[in-house]
Amino acid sequence: MSDDAANDEIFVTQDGSHSITASRFGVSYHSKYGAITESRHVFIQAGLYPLLLNAPEKISILEMGFGTGLNALLTYQETAGRSVEVYYEAIEEFPIPVHAAQNLNYPRLIGEKDTALNAVFLQMHEMPWDKEIVLGLHFNLQKRWGNLEQLQFTPRFDLIYFDAFAPSAQPELWATPIMQKMFDALKPGGVMVTYCAKGEFKRTLKSVGFLVERLPGPPGKREMTKAIKEGA
Repeated sequence: MSDDAANDEIFVTQDGSHSITASRFGVSYHSKYGAITESRHVFIQAGLYPLLLNAPEKISILEMGFGTGLNALLTYQETAGRSVEVYYEAIEEFPIPVHAAQNLNYPRLIGEKDTALNAVFLQMHEMPWDKEIVLGLHFNLQKRWGNLEQLQFTPRFDLIYFDAFAPSAQPELWATPIMQKMFDALKPGGVMVTYCAKGEFKRTLKSVGFLVERLPGPPGKREMTKAIKEGA
C-alpha cells in the first residue's frame, strides 16, 4: 500500500453509501450525491440493462477503474439471478487496501438481508491479481493490476465501464491513445459508458470511430456519455 492510500478516508455520500477520497489525485471515487446512485445510473441502467435485454447466454465486461469494487458488486448482484455467464475484467493501478474495503457499506445497502453478498464483496478485494476466479455460479472475475497505457486487449468485450478519475486528475486516460484502445477492445456493436460528458472528450471519442450519444446524467450531473462501436 502506498503512503497516499494510507491517507485516504471513507466518507458518506448523500444516498447513505460510502465513497473514498483519493489523496493521490485530490478527488473522490464517487459523486458526493450518492455512490450507489451514481454507479447504478451510469453503469447498470445505461450500460448493463440494455445489454441484457436480448437475454444473451454470455456477456463480457471490461471495467477501467476497479476502485472500491462497487460497479463489480452491482453487476454481480444484477446478473446473479439470470441465466447468463459473465466474464468481468477490471483494471486498477492503485488498489485500495483490503481493510478499507472491509469497512465499506455497499453489501449491506445493496443486499439488505443477503449476508452472502458481503462475502462475495470481500472475495473480490482479497482475490489475487491477474488470475481469473469464479464467484457464484456464472460470474468470472479477473482483476488486472497495472497501467492502462501499457496493457493490451483483444476485441472480446460487449461493454466497457469507463470509470477512471476525472480528466482533471488523470488527463492521460481520457486522451486519444486510450480511447483508441477502448474502441479496439470492443466487439462490433459494443458499448462504452462513462459519467464524463466534456466536449473535448466526446470529440476524442468521435475521432477514433465511436458513435457518441448524450444521456441524462446522475444526480449532480446534467449529462453522461454512451459511446457505440458500430458494425454489429
